[in-house]
Amino acid sequence: MRQGQSAKVSGTSSDTKADRRTRVTVLVALAANLLIAAAKAVGGLIAGSPALLSEAAHSVADSLNEVFLLAALRRSRRPADRRHPFGYGKERFFWSLLAAVGIFVMGGCFSFFQGFEAFRDGARETTDGYVAGLIVLGVSFLAEGASLMRALHQVRRQGGRGGLRDPALRTVVAEDGTAVLGVTVAAVGMALHMATGQVAWEASASMVIGVLLVLVAYHLGREARDQLIGEAADPETAGRIREVLEAQPEIDSVEALFTMKTGLDKALVAARVDLVPGLDSERVEEVAVRIKRSVAHSVPEADQIFLDITDRPAEEARESPAATGERGGA
Repeated sequence: MRQGQSAKVSGTSSDTKADRRTRVTVLVALAANLLIAAAKAVGGLIAGSPALLSEAAHSVADSLNEVFLLAALRRSRRPADRRHPFGYGKERFFWSLLAAVGIFVMGGCFSFFQGFEAFRDGARETTDGYVAGLIVLGVSFLAEGASLMRALHQVRRQGGRGGLRDPALRTVVAEDGTAVLGVTVAAVGMALHMATGQVAWEASASMVIGVLLVLVAYHLGREARDQLIGEAADPETAGRIREVLEAQPEIDSVEALFTMKTGLDKALVAARVDLVPGLDSERVEEVAVRIKRSVAHSVPEADQIFLDITDRPAEEARESPAATGERGGA
């Protein structure tokens, strides 16, 4: 006899304190990037500096991405409904993927274009306006650095590296860290151009900024992809779920355990378990309900819990492809 059992632990559409702090962090980064983008663009056009224009595109891309992240924070907290019975937690991962694409297209590609154009056009006759451009970069460094410090402070408040599980916060840290490094590279390229008269230094700086942005976009996009296609819960969470199941006196063995993240702090749990012999159907129903409540209480991340209960002999269950996690072939 096999009896499928499922349970749902209701989520909440209200913001957590961590979400509110993350929203403030994103808003601070957005305000800084909008002001910095305008200053870089004006300075870059006046000076005709490819490195400064690359940094302007970088800040514009960051600003757009922070709009995406704000949308993710708002939409991912909507409660489950008939159309999306597992909730909207993965909205967070989707908008983070769009942010990664924005960094690649608007930031990385434009920086490569500016560097290529500078190499093709050759040396500039004058570097008038470069001093003002360097001042703009200096102010940008301070603003980006302040935004990065706030983001890192938020990461520490959310448990250090564990805080980087939040794709919105992870993206802000990556953007601000890359921005600080990019501003430094642009300033060095402009300064060397002024000192030597060789535009190759500045063109190379634009290329380096493009490489940095592409690498960051690839990393963020890969993380979002893994989460969108159904990433398992972290090993610590899965281990706690297995411990709770194995501690139940009515469970003879846990034959298979599968988890999948359905949001930042939510996971779907599916387990195949064998019960001890001698339980009648009514008792099985009571035991299943109690086990699901135990898992939900002990592991708050377990938002959806499904139990596949069977009274088959343990030897037969262990040989089952479903029990071992194997998938049937064609």
